[in-house]
Amino acid sequence: MGKGLSRGGHRQSWMLLVPLLILLGGAAGWCLWVYLQIQRFASEDMARPADAIVIFGAAEYDGRPSPVYRARLDHGVNLYRRGIATLLVTLGGEGGDEFSEGGVGREYLMAQGVPESAIIAETHSRSTVESVQRLAVIARTNGLQRLVVVSDPVHLFRTQAICHDAGLMVYTSPRAHVATYAAPSALDALFHEVLAYTAWRLHLE
Repeated sequence: MGKGLSRGGHRQSWMLLVPLLILLGGAAGWCLWVYLQIQRFASEDMARPADAIVIFGAAEYDGRPSPVYRARLDHGVNLYRRGIATLLVTLGGEGGDEFSEGGVGREYLMAQGVPESAIIAETHSRSTVESVQRLAVIARTNGLQRLVVVSDPVHLFRTQAICHDAGLMVYTSPRAHVATYAAPSALDALFHEVLAYTAWRLHLE
């Protein structure tokens, strides 16, 4: 009698455990797939002739771009000088002070010799999704069809997916490595991107 109850209890435990294992396996498989996509876009520069070079914003400090943002802007300038496009678009709203990321980006580009007439600064977006939404308006207004998107390597997979969902044709181009972007921060950024992409796909962002 006792052995029968024991066998029944084990059977019930397995019946509960199997769905949990399937769920965990599915989650692990999803995270692995997202990780591989992030790495693919991070390692490949798809820049080619386009209508505009779009630089996604990052932190600015009292009107000066952070090292990460400066690396994005410098990469955009390099693409501009290579003749990839004759127009640069900077994105990003206020960062907690009187300056906006897009505005700081515009001033930095002008200091590098890019004429103001070759720059469009978007200065209100607060997230990647908002930046893409406002970029879509800029693209429609100015007849921009092909865009080269510049951002951090790990950010590009999610960025291109959101752009594609908004009907934008984009080619991604990762900014150069920054010495201050240490390994722990890189791991944090990667983990953040896996979660952020998943949240976006689940319509939680």
